[in-house]
Amino acid sequence: MSMNKASLECRHISLSYGSTPVLRDINLKIEPGEFFALLGPSGSGKSTLLRLIAGFNQHQSGELLIDGQDISGVPPHARHIGMVFQNYALWPHMTVWDNVAFGLVERRESRDAIRRKVGAALELVGLADYAKRRPGQLSGGQQQRVALARTIVIEPKLLLLDEPLSNLDKNLRVQMRDELKNLQRTLGLTTIFVTHDQEEAMTTADRMAVLDQGVLQQVGTAAGLYDYPDNRFVAGFVGTANLLEGELKMAPDGALQFHARGLGPLTLARPDAAPTLGAATLALRPHQVSIADPQQAGDAARLWLDGQVESAEFLGEFSRYRVRVGELALLSDQPHYAGVPLFSAGAPVRLGIDPRQLRVLTS
Repeated sequence: MSMNKASLECRHISLSYGSTPVLRDINLKIEPGEFFALLGPSGSGKSTLLRLIAGFNQHQSGELLIDGQDISGVPPHARHIGMVFQNYALWPHMTVWDNVAFGLVERRESRDAIRRKVGAALELVGLADYAKRRPGQLSGGQQQRVALARTIVIEPKLLLLDEPLSNLDKNLRVQMRDELKNLQRTLGLTTIFVTHDQEEAMTTADRMAVLDQGVLQQVGTAAGLYDYPDNRFVAGFVGTANLLEGELKMAPDGALQFHARGLGPLTLARPDAAPTLGAATLALRPHQVSIADPQQAGDAARLWLDGQVESAEFLGEFSRYRVRVGELALLSDQPHYAGVPLFSAGAPVRLGIDPRQLRVLTS
């Protein structure tokens, strides 16, 4: 199956329902052949944006370009976009074969072309042996593959997936995640999927856009957003973060210090550019906070804080500690090894922080 790789661009797209803004000045460029995620909490505008790309709703301002052509006024059926809905929307009375052939029959393609294309699409999603079954005789994962085959058989320019894995149980989700990724790589088809599940976005997408309240917060790779969040929302939404409120000050000796409320000054690594002093938030991932016995000599390169364990949660591969330090509670994740006892609630501990891992956020 030959797929054309299309680029997609949103330029200053805004959409309101009545006086309620749902998308605010969205600027986004998705490269040809990219697997791209729109990530955000419910109500962030991500599904609205996906439906807007498909043509099911219309922006009031801005341009929507596929391969540089504005398609804002083009009706959905003429956009050459394939969309897989959350509930798969299969015809229950039709066989798998007829479900997949549906779009080609509507286009009045020849019998030979239909036979060839449907066969290839079912082969691609691993359902060649299920052609005569009805959707009700299939598992959720198989139904999803039928929905995918039905969409890719029409050779769309773009593939849109709305929360593609939310109806599947955890193990199947992980398996389908890999299948989706492999399918997308095989086809080289520009694919945009919506999810509220950060793990799903981080494990599959080449790049992702994080939305909150209709505003594009940040666009980048999973590692880029995780390591260098632009603001507090992204830091807290992509992965787990300790967010400390406080003030950024310059010490008399020229060192950069963060004064966290209820914690005192932390000396930070020297930034490349002159920082904006004043109110700020310090972001720090739980796995970057080491936990040690107070008697243990600490590595001199780390900042050490004395605290007390409030709670310990055993999560299998790691244990998550909540530690009271001054007026703050910090999360610390430690890899778990058999035979190594957990620190118990109330135990005095020292937390070690590598200053190079701290991120200062001003918005």
